Amino acid sequence: MQSITINGSKRESVGKVATKALRNAELVPCVLYGGEAPIHFSAEEKSFKSLVYTPNAHTVVIELGGGEKYEAVMQDIQFHPVTDRILHIDFYQLFEDKPVTMQIPVRLQGSAPGVMNGGRLMFRKRKLTVKALPADLPDVINVDISKLRIGGNISVADVLSNNFTFLHPDNTTIVQVKTSRNVVDEEEETEEEEEGAEGAEGGDAEAPTTE
Repeated sequence: MQSITINGSKRESVGKVATKALRNAELVPCVLYGGEAPIHFSAEEKSFKSLVYTPNAHTVVIELGGGEKYEAVMQDIQFHPVTDRILHIDFYQLFEDKPVTMQIPVRLQGSAPGVMNGGRLMFRKRKLTVKALPADLPDVINVDISKLRIGGNISVADVLSNNFTFLHPDNTTIVQVKTSRNVVDEEEETEEEEEGAEGAEGGDAEAPTTE
């Protein structure tokens, strides 16, 4: 999985006054959990742009100066209800031998025959929550829809992996094709194609002659 580096500074004070001062200076107060004790730090708001405002999943390397470095994943984020500015972020420290939970984006591959026949594609789960060791976290979960017909669906059970565990029931629908008013019956279409082919073959035959 791709990683983003965040350069920050440890926070000496974690009270409301100090937190407000950080935000006024366009710094984001953060907490890193998962180690022996929580680590409070802050970083420039603009440094989170590539982490927060993207559909992709990333791990994070938090550098706090003096050679202090931690690998982590973002666990929670709070935005201002009016301005949408980042108010606070929680991170969880990664360890090679400890599984971690993370939301991974879903990417659809191929074209669904059901959509080409007039069905409606319903993308139900654009992200899926997985649990895995840090080294096994996928960048994306690919879902092949090239055989998805009208009325069909692809569920979590269809994309299971040995490298990670989905934290969803196996029958959770990821994507499906539903019928619509302009739908073309796929079976009828196939029959018409076959009849057309037979007609073409018949047209090539010699007409009977009479004497």
